[in-house]
Amino acid sequence: MEMGGGLSILGCLVIIFLLVDCSTKIHAHRRNPESNQGSSPPVKLQVLDNHVEIDNGIVKLTLLKPSGMITGIGYKGINNVLEYRSKETQRGYWDIVWSRPEIGKSFFDTLQCTSFKVVAKTKDQVEVSFTKTWNVSLGNNVVPLNIDKRFIVLRGVSGFYSYAIFEHLKGWPDLNVDEARIAFKLHQDMFHYMAISDDKQRIMPSDRDRTAGHVLDYREAVLLTNPGNPNLKGEVDDKYQYSCENKDNRVHGWISSNPRVGFWVITPSDEFRAGGPVKPDLTSHAGPTSLAIFFSGHYAGPSFGIRLRNGEAWKKVFGPVFIYLNSGSTNNALWEDAKKQMSEETKKWPYDFPMSVDFPHASQRGTISGRLLVRDRYISRELMPAKSAYVGLAPPGNAGSWQEETKGYQFWTRTDDKGYFTIQGVRADTYNLYASIPGIIGDYKHDIDVIIRPGSKVGIGDLVYDPPRHGPTLWEIGIPDRSAAEFYIPDPAPGLVNKLFINHKDKFRQYGLWDRYTDLYPTEDLVYTVGISDYRKDWFFAHVNRNIDNNYTPTTWRILFDVRNVSRRGTYTLRLALASANFAEIQVWINNPYGHRPLFTTQRIGRDNAIARHGIHGQYRLYSINLSGFQLVNGRNTIYLKQARGSSPFAGVMYDYIRLEGPPQAYYN
Repeated sequence: MEMGGGLSILGCLVIIFLLVDCSTKIHAHRRNPESNQGSSPPVKLQVLDNHVEIDNGIVKLTLLKPSGMITGIGYKGINNVLEYRSKETQRGYWDIVWSRPEIGKSFFDTLQCTSFKVVAKTKDQVEVSFTKTWNVSLGNNVVPLNIDKRFIVLRGVSGFYSYAIFEHLKGWPDLNVDEARIAFKLHQDMFHYMAISDDKQRIMPSDRDRTAGHVLDYREAVLLTNPGNPNLKGEVDDKYQYSCENKDNRVHGWISSNPRVGFWVITPSDEFRAGGPVKPDLTSHAGPTSLAIFFSGHYAGPSFGIRLRNGEAWKKVFGPVFIYLNSGSTNNALWEDAKKQMSEETKKWPYDFPMSVDFPHASQRGTISGRLLVRDRYISRELMPAKSAYVGLAPPGNAGSWQEETKGYQFWTRTDDKGYFTIQGVRADTYNLYASIPGIIGDYKHDIDVIIRPGSKVGIGDLVYDPPRHGPTLWEIGIPDRSAAEFYIPDPAPGLVNKLFINHKDKFRQYGLWDRYTDLYPTEDLVYTVGISDYRKDWFFAHVNRNIDNNYTPTTWRILFDVRNVSRRGTYTLRLALASANFAEIQVWINNPYGHRPLFTTQRIGRDNAIARHGIHGQYRLYSINLSGFQLVNGRNTIYLKQARGSSPFAGVMYDYIRLEGPPQAYYN
């Protein structure tokens, strides 16, 4: 049988096969260029007097020499996607914030280097290094670190990689490093659309719009009064509204509409980040700016950072991160492609191409596997699998110390429904194994150090967590998940809205919600009645101060509950888990708020500033407070929670979970 101009069925099949094969190869070339490098131009390196240019035919990276500043990123005929009108030293750069504790002065340092060398130069890969070396003759205004900034361009890859090695030698001066990141300032006339996640994408205001706007309670928050795009008028813009947790901060960036090009920061691993998987931090924001944050005090406090004392030796590799560029027909197509590229980069971790001896490849790393179980006789007579638990290896410390740990590496995963876990690609070292379990209070720490050797496979077996528990639950408020997301979150005040977060699951990102407490409770504070109230509707997400004529005064919340047959000789336990604290003091009173002193006080705690920065959690704290049966009455009782520190709209706490336990019962033991 013949078809269309005498073309046989067999011929059609051959043509279809060839077309599909060709399409597959194009796709594979874009996704995995190493498998088809011969079809791509070789990587070219040109070293000039003041610049270094690396070009693979897709992306052209231009770096200042010897400082290592990123002055140009060309892509498919676009000369530079960075803001070319800025100084060459202000377009793309590594930076840190540091201080010498004995001096106190803080420096914002873009780590301009003094030496350059070529590490690798082949047709398939170019890696270059920019370094600066410290010595005492440089004085107090130069950071006492050795810095090695690396850039890698691979053949056929639509982007480039960057990583850095920071080193503090034994005997060097004390040092604080509060923040480390890479910053990219993009072309202001090109990039207007920002994408952080599937449900956080929007047209953004420009820097000029923000400058012309009205600054609100702090300089990062601006009301757009006369933006170039009239659709943005009356909205609030604040970079903290676009923060996300480390575990979700894998890909973010910007899209240009003409030409339609995407610029993406891809972070394939959290091992070099600090504070664990749920530590929030910045992503991209108006500018247009994109950041690769390694650590900062955001949502943690000013004590969070690298603290080197008494001549301590320290070295850490940050990155590599991947800067990816793509083009396509729609914004959604570019975003979906960036997510696929992120997935592929993550699967390739740890990379096998960085040339530094300080970055171990897969064969030099180890694996650990096991199972985590929970023993709480007041929930179940049987051991329970720790479902969806965060399990991680981090430097040795106390239970929960990982959320403040910054110096070393961390490796995290989630357990399956049966509590099993495997952590791969772990650097050789000595660690503690930690865990945090949704639905269970407290922090788990395995009591034996875990030693990972190159190529080792550690089977740790079944681990059992005994969470804090004194007796049966009499009542509880909230969900123990280190977050206040389940509590009542109000709508923003009219005129202080970010339209992205209207009817959004992250409505806590709206500006000014701290003052909505005063709107809801203008004269009397929150009262929660156990058995009647619903924490989803009746428990405000943040315990903040009341605004009275711009004077912020302390507030006292009440929990009303009934107890029958009080055990006078028994001990009751109040579990108070906090998701965040900022310049706060929670005082606990039982049945009499006018006594000489409270039953318990946290003292002043926290500086994570999560309330002001539109977070739903900062750093986790758990308090256990014993109540004597003589302090309770049969019938109605009241617990008073007083946030005793006034003067600021941002002083307060977010509760994670509150539980009252009765005296132990032999049946459960």
